[in-house]
Amino acid sequence: MTFAAPVWLLLFLPLIYLWRRRDGVAVLIRMSQSSRMWQGNTWRARTRPYLQLLRWGALGLLVLAMARPQRKWQEEKITADALDIVLAMDISPSMLSKDFDPDRLSVAKKVAVNFVERRPHDRIGLVAFSAEAFTQCPLTSDQKVIQSFIRELTVGRLEDGTAIGMGLATAINRLKDSPSRSKIVILLTDGENNVGYISPIQAAEIALSLGVRVYTVGIGTEGIVLSPAQRNPNGTYVFAPRRMVFDTELLEQIADLTKAKFYRAYSERDLEGIYAEIDRLEKTKVEITSVQRTKDYYEWFVACAICLLLVEVLGKWTVLRTLTP
Repeated sequence: MTFAAPVWLLLFLPLIYLWRRRDGVAVLIRMSQSSRMWQGNTWRARTRPYLQLLRWGALGLLVLAMARPQRKWQEEKITADALDIVLAMDISPSMLSKDFDPDRLSVAKKVAVNFVERRPHDRIGLVAFSAEAFTQCPLTSDQKVIQSFIRELTVGRLEDGTAIGMGLATAINRLKDSPSRSKIVILLTDGENNVGYISPIQAAEIALSLGVRVYTVGIGTEGIVLSPAQRNPNGTYVFAPRRMVFDTELLEQIADLTKAKFYRAYSERDLEGIYAEIDRLEKTKVEITSVQRTKDYYEWFVACAICLLLVEVLGKWTVLRTLTP
């Protein structure tokens, strides 16, 4: 145990001086009580002189609190589930389709944020893609940071199109130097690959060679969907009923090739269930050393001081109440 601000301990010098110079026993007027009018030295009379000790004890505890007692280099070893995960999310205009409330991308972001919340010990990264792909956030163990980047995903930052191969390759690139024993990509899209100079199968073969499993998630309902049909000069979209094309076979091939699974999400509940299943499947036990550089204990001293003062006040104004001349 050490003190972060030991200079405050010098206050004990005046406290000790005042303690030694404190007044003697106060002159009291004993008030009669019908039940104890003629009794001699009662327990109240014997207890009353000790009330001031509570006050001095509280002052001493407050001085210790100001000196900030703390313990340094407290280590804790725990066994936890930890791996490296990259979320590769489609941000092409079709992700604004209205078969989800309010749209596919909003629901995908919400579910992804909740998934991150359940993985406190993982390093998680984020890749966004449409006609091109870019790393929105590299691997990090800071949940708040990755959740913030997920919430900031928007449509229109890249050219229109769906480059599944480019998105997957970019995600794999974030994992190629990872020392983790378990590395996965969760690829979410609502369309078919129609652009990009790296094919999805080529990217999947690279993932296999690096030991990366790719879980593919297809989001969207079947049939005619209210979807962006035209982009206005100001960046907004004109919506119209469209028949969406979805390449289920391609996503199944990617998942099978990398020894993972393909999922289809027709609703928000489906998507939540998919992420929950991936969460259950991907568990790798590792020993993590949690190091807390300093831990303060001043609040305990403050709490004890407050309790002593309360006891003194309650005693002084209730059962041990006195009248002084």
